[in-house]
Amino acid sequence: MGGQAPVVQRIRLRYAKRGPLRFTSHRDFARAFERALRRAAVPIAFSQGFTPHPKISYASAAPTGVGSEAEYLEIGLNAVVDPEQLRVALDAALSPGLDVLEAVVAGEGSLAERIDASRWRLELFQIEPEAARAAVAAFLEAPEVLVERMTKQGLRSFDARAAVVGCMVEAEPDLPSGAGGVPCAIIDLVVRQVIPSVRPDDVLSGLRVVAGLEPPVPPRVTRLAQGTLTEQGEIVDPLEADREGVGIGGH
Repeated sequence: MGGQAPVVQRIRLRYAKRGPLRFTSHRDFARAFERALRRAAVPIAFSQGFTPHPKISYASAAPTGVGSEAEYLEIGLNAVVDPEQLRVALDAALSPGLDVLEAVVAGEGSLAERIDASRWRLELFQIEPEAARAAVAAFLEAPEVLVERMTKQGLRSFDARAAVVGCMVEAEPDLPSGAGGVPCAIIDLVVRQVIPSVRPDDVLSGLRVVAGLEPPVPPRVTRLAQGTLTEQGEIVDPLEADREGVGIGGH
């Protein structure tokens, strides 16, 4: 087989999973994204070998069933393109709800190096904010909160508390449309990336363990941001350095 064209530009994308499309698995999204690349005629670069693969690198995909405003990936191209024109073309080629929000030319380093924490919004329907506030306080006061989750290696027990940087109930929640008079507690959660990973559902399990808090209907979970955690507890967008023009891409 002949050699593949080299990567001459790397583009980083931020995309969202909204509405019913939050139930799209990472594998399903990857297939849909590769189809979108073909429809949009993106000059994607491919790996070498007998089974070449498109040069796509995903960063910390959200779990299936979870919405997100801050998913990231990087693609390698064999021709230089305008990032905004690429964003528009890919967004049009994907289903509504899988929305490409931003495209920038990649600078130095990797996306993985710029992501060590996530911020989440947890909407607990039919839960009074006062009850959620008491459960969060008990969770934060505990030295550790052991929870269990089924993994590929079987049932694992781990501490859901250590990875939590911040957890608070919004004082005046911005209730979802159509909520009516149903109580709803909104939790703002910031979690470090650790091994094993601690996900929002693990924190919800922890609230059940320490305080018996268990929403009668499934919570709605949305990732609002991910990036580098500062000492002040803020999360720096991983594309910020790229917007400032650090480098023009490469191999």
